[in-house]
Amino acid sequence: MDSSRGSRMQNRNGYRETADDALVSLCQQGDQSAFDELMRRHQMSAMKVAVSIVRDRQDAEDEVQNAFWKAYEHINQFQRDAKFSTWLTRIVVNQCLMRLRQVRRARFAYIDDAQGEDLAAADLKDVRPTPENLLGVSEVAEVLELEIKRTPPLLRNVFLLRDVENKPMPEVAEKLGISVAAAKSRLLRARAELRNRMRRHYGEMGPATLMG
Repeated sequence: MDSSRGSRMQNRNGYRETADDALVSLCQQGDQSAFDELMRRHQMSAMKVAVSIVRDRQDAEDEVQNAFWKAYEHINQFQRDAKFSTWLTRIVVNQCLMRLRQVRRARFAYIDDAQGEDLAAADLKDVRPTPENLLGVSEVAEVLELEIKRTPPLLRNVFLLRDVENKPMPEVAEKLGISVAAAKSRLLRARAELRNRMRRHYGEMGPATLMG
């Protein structure tokens, strides 16, 4: 075992006795293994919150991962006026609520006020994709495929296994020869890398500029 790997393992083991605030400070200084420990420590409580809102374990797992990604991306904005667990919980709740809103929009078309009218006869919004939408989706897919290929293998492999092949995290971790916590942390970085790459093409609005 090389010295750098041994040092990382020693850090991860030592962090089990480190307070959250200290781990956040280390993470803000660029210590990735400190964030791995925060993820391991708060994974179960975050899942309980997410499941209580979305009522679906797979959806809850996805939103917890999205919440961890956002926490990692904005860790430097974390203020000590609240506990890290409280801050993370707010992010999880927001992610789950956004998912519920997206699901509702996908299932129901908007109907104008139809008091006194036969709702069955109300016209529903045409949600079929337009030719412009389809062209936008096709272009985004091509750009995304190109940027995935340009992503470093360390991040690309975990993204392909989880987000493209939809394999469960334990299987992803086993295939990569790493822990589940490390695989989840690597997936967060992979998503952040791809999001930044897509922003270079489409700006802050991302691919939505072509598919709105």
